[in-house]
Amino acid sequence: MTAPAQPKKIVAPTVSQINAEFVTQLACKYWAPHIKKKSPFDIKVIEDIYEKEIVKSRFAIRKIMLLEFSQYLENYLWMNYSPEVSSKAYLMSICCMVNEKFRENVPAWETFKKKPDHFPFFFKCILKAALAETDGEFSLHEQTVLLLFLDHCFNSLEVDLIRSQVQQLISLPMWMGLQPARLELELKKTPKLRKFWNLIKKNDEKMDPEAREQAYQERRFLSQLIQKFISVLKSVPLSDPVTMDKVHYCERFIELMIDLEALLPTRRWFNTILDDSHVLVHCYLSNLVRREEDGHLFSQLLDMLKFYTGFEINDQTGNALTENEMTTIHYDRITSLQRAAFAHFPELYDFALSNVAEVDTRESLVKFFGPLSSNTLHQVASYLCLLPTLPKAEDTTFDKEFLLELLVSRHERRISQIQQLNQMPLYPTEKIIWDENIVPTEYYSGEGCLALPKLNLQFLTLHDYLLRNFNLFRLESTYEIRQDIEDSVSRMKPWQSEYGGVVFGGWARMAQPIVAFTVVEVAKPNIGENWPTRVRADVTINLNVRDHIKDEWEGLRKHDVCFLITVRPTKPYGTKFDRRRPFIEQVGLVYVRGCEIQGMLDDKGRVIEDGPEPRPSLRGESRTFRVFLDPNQYQQDMTNTIQNGAEDVYETFNVIMRRKPKENNFKAVLETIRNLMNTDCVVPDWLHDIILGYGDPSSAHYSKMPNQIATLDFNDTFLSIEHLKTSFPGHNVKVTVDDPALQIPPFRITFPVRSGKGKKRKDVDGEDEDTEEAKTLIVEPHVIPNRGPYPYNQPKRNTIQFTHTQIEAIRAGMQPGLTMVVGPPGTGKTDVAVQIISNIYHNFPEQRTLIVTHSNQALNQLFEKIMALDIDERHLLRLGHGEEELETEKDFSRYGRVNYVLARRIELLEEVKRLQKSLGVPGDASYTCETAGYFFLYQVMSRWEEYISKVKNKSNTMPDITEVSAFFPFHEYFANAPQPIFKGRSYEEDMEIAEGCFRHIKKIFTQLEEFRASELLRSGLDRSKYLLVKEAKIIAMTCTHAALKRHDLVKLGFKYDNILMEEAAQILEIETFIPLLLQNPQDGFSRLKRWIMIGDHHQLPPVIKNMAFQKYSNMEQSLFTRFVRVGVPTVDLDAQGRARASLCNLYNWRYKNLGNLPHVQLLPEFSTANAGLLYDFQLINVEDFQGVGESEPNPYFYQNLGEAEYVVALFMYMCLLGYPADKISILTTYNGQKHLIRDIINRRCGSNPLIGRPNKVTTVDRFQGQQNDYILLSLVRTRAVGHLRDVRRLVVAMSRARLGLYIFARVSLFQNCFELTPAFSQLTARPLHLHIIPTEPFPTSRKNGERPSHEVQIIKNMPQMANFVYNMYMHLIQTTHHYHQTLLQLPPAMVEESEEVQSQETELETEEEAMPAQADVPDKATDASSSQETSASETETTPNQTGASSSPEAIPAESEIPGTGLVTVPAENNTPHNVASTPGETE
Repeated sequence: MTAPAQPKKIVAPTVSQINAEFVTQLACKYWAPHIKKKSPFDIKVIEDIYEKEIVKSRFAIRKIMLLEFSQYLENYLWMNYSPEVSSKAYLMSICCMVNEKFRENVPAWETFKKKPDHFPFFFKCILKAALAETDGEFSLHEQTVLLLFLDHCFNSLEVDLIRSQVQQLISLPMWMGLQPARLELELKKTPKLRKFWNLIKKNDEKMDPEAREQAYQERRFLSQLIQKFISVLKSVPLSDPVTMDKVHYCERFIELMIDLEALLPTRRWFNTILDDSHVLVHCYLSNLVRREEDGHLFSQLLDMLKFYTGFEINDQTGNALTENEMTTIHYDRITSLQRAAFAHFPELYDFALSNVAEVDTRESLVKFFGPLSSNTLHQVASYLCLLPTLPKAEDTTFDKEFLLELLVSRHERRISQIQQLNQMPLYPTEKIIWDENIVPTEYYSGEGCLALPKLNLQFLTLHDYLLRNFNLFRLESTYEIRQDIEDSVSRMKPWQSEYGGVVFGGWARMAQPIVAFTVVEVAKPNIGENWPTRVRADVTINLNVRDHIKDEWEGLRKHDVCFLITVRPTKPYGTKFDRRRPFIEQVGLVYVRGCEIQGMLDDKGRVIEDGPEPRPSLRGESRTFRVFLDPNQYQQDMTNTIQNGAEDVYETFNVIMRRKPKENNFKAVLETIRNLMNTDCVVPDWLHDIILGYGDPSSAHYSKMPNQIATLDFNDTFLSIEHLKTSFPGHNVKVTVDDPALQIPPFRITFPVRSGKGKKRKDVDGEDEDTEEAKTLIVEPHVIPNRGPYPYNQPKRNTIQFTHTQIEAIRAGMQPGLTMVVGPPGTGKTDVAVQIISNIYHNFPEQRTLIVTHSNQALNQLFEKIMALDIDERHLLRLGHGEEELETEKDFSRYGRVNYVLARRIELLEEVKRLQKSLGVPGDASYTCETAGYFFLYQVMSRWEEYISKVKNKSNTMPDITEVSAFFPFHEYFANAPQPIFKGRSYEEDMEIAEGCFRHIKKIFTQLEEFRASELLRSGLDRSKYLLVKEAKIIAMTCTHAALKRHDLVKLGFKYDNILMEEAAQILEIETFIPLLLQNPQDGFSRLKRWIMIGDHHQLPPVIKNMAFQKYSNMEQSLFTRFVRVGVPTVDLDAQGRARASLCNLYNWRYKNLGNLPHVQLLPEFSTANAGLLYDFQLINVEDFQGVGESEPNPYFYQNLGEAEYVVALFMYMCLLGYPADKISILTTYNGQKHLIRDIINRRCGSNPLIGRPNKVTTVDRFQGQQNDYILLSLVRTRAVGHLRDVRRLVVAMSRARLGLYIFARVSLFQNCFELTPAFSQLTARPLHLHIIPTEPFPTSRKNGERPSHEVQIIKNMPQMANFVYNMYMHLIQTTHHYHQTLLQLPPAMVEESEEVQSQETELETEEEAMPAQADVPDKATDASSSQETSASETETTPNQTGASSSPEAIPAESEIPGTGLVTVPAENNTPHNVASTPGETE
């Protein structure tokens, strides 16, 4: 197996190159956005650019990138396009630009939507050019570009402009291209279509001849394109050299076919055309497939096309076909062939009379049909309407090989898709891991096409949906596994020993050499399967390593996945490993197989089980693990060994590799998806079509649901009746009570419910009364029944004044159906989510709600807010491992809840005991929940009923207030409540208090009744399962946990009615889908009633590490984003309360009318200026430092030293003015820069208490969902914009700051970028040099936007800022020094802290060293960049990096080196250190 050559990385052009380019000069003359006086349009410019720049460079990506980036398409090409100036160069230039936009993943059709008039003409020109002769005007390379453009069109059917053009190519009339016999056959199959066909014919006759000719052209376009492709394919020779243009054309063509087959609207008509042209047969017999090197990708694409042409779906209805229906279709085909044979071909009698199972294999079909002549084969095919009939006395033009393959491939038995899937190994092997077409390297540029499934808007069936996600998820994890294997194995340095064996010259933390490997069990297969039920093996390794690494190996748990690797190095001992060269041949890697740990074996050879009892300690270094191998893989390997005499893979392993547990859950997720495909996936009917992307996208909105609820209790959502009225603008609010004193929350609201059915007829008649009624809300205030006399009985209340859009989101979330809430930054997404959960909990107490989020952090934020509302905590449960970070003492995990129930049971039984004593009842009623239940029934209830009968008013007499208190039986029990219990003001009030007291008592007993199960269930596991399945009403988990544990949850009988997803736009499509199916259907239906998704698709999508899956397969598209693209209605929150209004303007252009909440204008923190800085946000231009801008020590590990130093200098300046360090975060767009900034902070100020460390130094992507008052942002790049061009990343970057945002970047690069213009035009409107006010301390009283009274200083560049901060620091030190000097001269009585002052003195000397000397600044900076992450030893012991403490209560650090005065500082630690030297040492 040879490793493919590493593909070249595309190097983006630098700014200086951009400026020197011919293109840029033209752009500046004709179309650059920042040029005021542009030259008039000249068609010759387009011709020149196309010939000289694009064709001459053979469509080099660099040239096209430059053109596209300069806004060539928006400002020149399309703006001036018209039929008069249309030419070949013009068409090709537009296609190149659109393709480049798709490659870069930026919106491509916006320009065309703004000026749609000439698009139809343009599209027709493209169609004509795509069919032109290759040796004519258009070369094959150019036609490949056109194919790609057409593919993008077919994949953009959600754009109306594109859809209207594409529909003319693909619809029923395209069947004109079929042979007449085949057309008859198809129309006979679906009678409904014949009616339409006749209509089409009639309409065609009415058209004028020219229009008809045009229409016929369009309908036959794809049939003609297929014929053109077949001629190109046939021109590929078997062994002579072939131009790659032909290969690329064929690959792109097959990609287009796959995309047409994988979309139902196009497949419905196109599948028949494709089948009728026998493309697959031509391809499988072509020379290209037989060419090993050139045809490899083509063959893989062909297999995908074959899979989709035979997909298990009814093309006309779109319904998935079952196993039985597929078998019926297969049998029909064979029997019709047998009938034809019996009637017309006596030589096939044997075939005609055999049973189906005997003749439907490839071998038997070839045996029967092989001996026939070509003419006979042609006649058989024409009887089946596969070929036109052969005229009498003529010979067929097709060769025999083609005719035979046509009949055989059509009639052979296929194994079903689900069988194929079940026989597939889940772990990747070396063949897949290093196949560039399936798992491309990180250098994927987006040019070529790949053999990968794509996630677009629509899917054929749920099976197709799951399968595409299954394959992509598997390959994405394969890519990560590849990186881990390459890293671990190359660290082990396998070399060939003198005797030909393997010797390991290095070591790796995550991998160990295998000492012994034996397969210990191969269990018998299940009935009907041919693979073993399980295969187990023992792996022995020698753990002669450091203790903590040994603990990691011994800590491998059940279900952890490891990889078994065989290496046979050919390089002699001591050969250097080169990371840039192909990995496989360097280490001699031969095999990779996955395995799953069952457990470690003890001395007696038994598996050590995970459990509460401590693990036995084993002697020696040797450890043996029992592992499960993949039975499917084992069976394939063994078959290969027996049939082909290959070597036994399982006797060769010599390395075992483990992975980090967090990244190692891929197998569990894949098994979950595979199990889903094997069960009947029951998605609620109201969701099914929306998930596949068909039908009316708003059909699941609550207004169209048949079970809409008219009256809802909004509980504590509204703060007052005024709040309620403003929340429903345009509605007429009727309150059921007139007295304003009674119009207080909580409110019940009755909405006018219009059923979705029978609307049309109604609309015609009384429209006016209907609209009036539809706008009226009936509001009924109601009083929450008294819950008891204690203060803690009062319900907790919501205090947030929700806006009217937030109320709409809450209302939609309470109604059944699908609710999508788009929450821009700072609009209170979590508050809305929590209120929806609370309202559902109170309105539907019997229903259970599942909360799913992307991260543990989001789940914790939700939980902290849920606990502030009126939700009984016994109904909350949290699954997964994140509950450790919750900021409360309460534990919401399964075992935490079990402990809570047990503790609560004891508390309540104590209360029962007190009640029993107060009533003077003998016996032990508080022994168990059961005895307490009897006590309630016989002692408490009887007393209450007697009391009620005494005080309830008889019809004739006036009720007596005093009786309420006099007869009350529980006075003694409530003696510890605030007295007096009864106010004696009115009979009704006192009666309500009495009932409240009884409710308090009753609640004790209802809770005990619920807790009774925990008395009966003895083990913690059983109790926790009971909680999960019965007790908990609100269950929360992350999407990963749901995917991992689906099997266990379904087995337990877990049930839920509602799902709420937070951060929905950050969750992978498949991980969003799995939580819908964590329960078994009831009677074939899903009990899911509501699905609420809250997210923001304008912020960053899920993280996909491999660029190819992210870009080519669109794997980063979340389900939330896809629903928005399909057109599902959303509630867009439109008022933010996080940032100053001026900062909000930097990103609010991306959202539908996003405004500010009133407090953003009113609160002092938003109206006050940022002290010491003239502006609240600024873009600061950073030029090259010492001639260097960005650098790239490793691929994609970008750094920019000038920016890093500048950012840290500004941070230090702010801290010296008095800003709290934890209110400042430093963000950057690349990991490399993050490490560099952390490094510089460690060197400059990390351990210096006058400055400290920022709250966080991290990447923009990592900081999504968090915020801070002041953000310093470094954009790093100076050559190309890079991934900030993704507007979603820009939105996240701009929206993290509340009060101040300072961006360091190369302005000339970013201001030209079309996508970023709305933000950068605001940023560049302010000066591009940093403006500071050094004499203004923090906090200031200056209002934002006012001219400062202090002097403003302008900083020109980074060295100037570094020097300025150094001088400022020294000045500060000296002033403190003088201050202490004067203190020392005061009489002792006035100096109470004399000892501390002494230490202060000595510290000041070290203090001055803590800051680098003035001249050092630039040089110092250079060392920082050379080390990507400074080694700890460097940062530890050099005195001038040690910041001594100037705080009076400085404590000597533990890590001091005695007698030296040097202090060690941990290198990577984000907590500010108080590091001091003890008084005597430095002296």
